[in-house]
Amino acid sequence: MRRVIQCVTGFALCLSSVAPLLADEGATVYKQLCASCHDGGVDRAPDREALRAMTPERVLNALQGGVMTSMASGRTPLEHRGVAEFVTGKSFSQAFDSTPSPQAMCSATTDFSNPLAGPQWNGWGVNTSNTRYQDGTGFTAAQVPRLKLKWAFGFPGEVSADAQPAMAGGRVFVGTQSGTVYSLSAATGCVHWFFQAAAAVRAAVNIGRIDTGSGPRYAAFIGDRAANVYAVDAASGTLLWHVKVDDHSVARVTGTPTLHNGRLYVPVASGEEAAGATPDYECCRFRGSLVALESATGKQIWKTYTIPEAATPMKKNKIGTQLWGPSGAPIWTSPAIDVRRNAIYVTTGDNYSDPPTRNSDAFMALDMNSGKILWTRQMTAKDAWNTACRLPDKANCPDAEGPDFDFASAPILVALPNGRRALVAGQKSGVAHAVDPDRLGAILWQVRLGHGGTLGGIQWGSAADQLNVYVALSDIVRTMIPNSLATNPDPKEGGGMFALRLDTGRRVWSTPAPACGDRPRCSPAQSAAVSAIPGVAFSGSVDGHLRAYSTSDGAIVWDFDTVRPYETVNHVPARGGSLNVGGPAIAGGTLVVNSGYVNNGIPGNVLLAFSVDGE
Repeated sequence: MRRVIQCVTGFALCLSSVAPLLADEGATVYKQLCASCHDGGVDRAPDREALRAMTPERVLNALQGGVMTSMASGRTPLEHRGVAEFVTGKSFSQAFDSTPSPQAMCSATTDFSNPLAGPQWNGWGVNTSNTRYQDGTGFTAAQVPRLKLKWAFGFPGEVSADAQPAMAGGRVFVGTQSGTVYSLSAATGCVHWFFQAAAAVRAAVNIGRIDTGSGPRYAAFIGDRAANVYAVDAASGTLLWHVKVDDHSVARVTGTPTLHNGRLYVPVASGEEAAGATPDYECCRFRGSLVALESATGKQIWKTYTIPEAATPMKKNKIGTQLWGPSGAPIWTSPAIDVRRNAIYVTTGDNYSDPPTRNSDAFMALDMNSGKILWTRQMTAKDAWNTACRLPDKANCPDAEGPDFDFASAPILVALPNGRRALVAGQKSGVAHAVDPDRLGAILWQVRLGHGGTLGGIQWGSAADQLNVYVALSDIVRTMIPNSLATNPDPKEGGGMFALRLDTGRRVWSTPAPACGDRPRCSPAQSAAVSAIPGVAFSGSVDGHLRAYSTSDGAIVWDFDTVRPYETVNHVPARGGSLNVGGPAIAGGTLVVNSGYVNNGIPGNVLLAFSVDGE
């Protein structure tokens, strides 16, 4: 069957299934990704004749960890293979197959009748407050220095492993760039089941109880980068329902849906910020939204856009392409639930085109019953930006030209020692914010920790215990590769770990990032989400290290370098790389984390499980 593919021009995202890539599609991807250099006589870029003399395996290596890694980072493994076959005119000696081998499957089915009764790290933030703090993890802070690798699981053909794992009922649930979602044994890493989504899955899986009419059962809720949401039987992986929550061509679900009281709250973002880079693209029309679904059926209850008005024609760019607005304000992150006020909180991204709006770069509160917007607190006004703003041809760049200070961190709802409450989140500006959810989002404190930038600042999220919030700083800096539009990270810029008091924002401690070293594509930036247990906060780095910090003084008490080859339980060749986006999931004496992030980082394709002394 011909695979489904949706493309836009320029810096496009192609959303695909795993059927074989056809030759004409490989040619299309080559035209968008490679032709400007390889057909344009750019220095050091082999021309078509030289490419035809190569093997497809050699070209694939360049795309998946070699000199073309940055330019190919937005593409799937199948698209990489399609380009390699097209430019060489040769087929691979072995067909791509992501199906686990029989030896990788679990030999026996374990009890999964009540998965939420035992240890779990469910969804993105452990709980509906998004604290990313886990008590009763099965090991103590004093035992953290004894953590050792328990098992490793390889993702076939991947170059990024950035989805955060979830844990429940003695299983690990994790998605991939190819759209395969696995249910693995937390004890051994064997595969209980796997499910194929239509597009990449970066959101964490959320496990919840639903009533199907024939009695209660447990579902695994999955969001993909084609704006699909799935409910599958958590025990078997059988599809229960599937809906598409937004019809825009590059809409996506990257934030983990939040489950509460029979409803699934789905944040919707998009790739149009990147698609809008080229002058012939009519930028932009997407609007971020939050969608409430019945968890048992997938039926939509309400949908609220972050920008109430639909985009209309605004002006034309220098080549006559119609531009639209307002647009953007995506929701990249997992919502937080406030039972006391019957409210749901989100953070939003920037605008993609003019005019800027009041709900971009903001905390937003919505009524859980109706979706009505209760209040908005904007942190950066007039932030309209798309990828054209960092290219030589800025035809589609909005007048404000950034600064691209999205919120990519989920809001954390916490109780303060003084009896009040706060919503806390870091921003790509490098500023951590706390606002009062009981006073229409009034600002409690703001603390600058870094200089910020298009890749953060404070990127994917923090963790909070009863006293402090633990914040990792990215501040990654990109350097252009000569004769190319691709970039490498600067090995000397970025990183750092901070503890701030929840009630005042006062800095309790800060720990500079260790030196990055000289490995290729290395950066000390700490972009990944933080995860915490009593006494310890874990932070992954773009240099590939997972470190544990004492919450009392910031001392590094454990450091594991994930960048190396692994012998995997499913016998798939795998390497570790940068740690980015999702943080560790910790439950039942096991810590699991993905390693590998190709976009401005080190490629990798492995899921790692740790326990005390590797037992």
